[in-house]
Amino acid sequence: MSTALDDTALATLFLTARTANAWAGKDVTEDQIHRLYDLVRMGPTSANCCPARFRFLKSAEARDRLATTMSSSNAKKVRAAPVTVIIGYDEAFYDKLPELFPHVDARPWFTSSKEMAHETAFRNSTLQGAYLILAARAIGLDAGPMSGFDAAMVDELFFAGTTTRVNFVVSLGYADPSGTYDRLPRLAFEDAARIQ
Repeated sequence: MSTALDDTALATLFLTARTANAWAGKDVTEDQIHRLYDLVRMGPTSANCCPARFRFLKSAEARDRLATTMSSSNAKKVRAAPVTVIIGYDEAFYDKLPELFPHVDARPWFTSSKEMAHETAFRNSTLQGAYLILAARAIGLDAGPMSGFDAAMVDELFFAGTTTRVNFVVSLGYADPSGTYDRLPRLAFEDAARIQ
């Protein structure tokens, strides 16, 4: 089923891609956002639980609201980006399992342990956020993932009355190269990995 990507695709996804810190004044369309989500949703999650919930903030008003929760440097990035997406995780993701994992009654796996449900939701929404970064690059967008925000404020402003909580934030658009930094060092295989 898998075919190796060529060097151009690998460069787009990993080798030449950089975190965007400044943005060119080019729009991201709703069609692009839908295409992006259609790719993201195909990434694997535990028991196909799909706990991530996405808020794509396209309007200046919505991005301004988010900016009030961010550190000062991140607030500028959020306001300048054409779209910023909040990646949240639904703590009651298991309610969708009869639809998403219909061949087994998997709800009790998670309803019986709040800790397991939380860990599953957080871990798998993080995976889905990583898929979003790669999918954005795959369709020609740049991504600027961020933490550095007041999580309680984000939850109050965007997820009040729901079982969703914020994980992290990613700005999307077309990078202004003036805000792109040189690649920082990465750990060598010997420092980070073992084959056993």
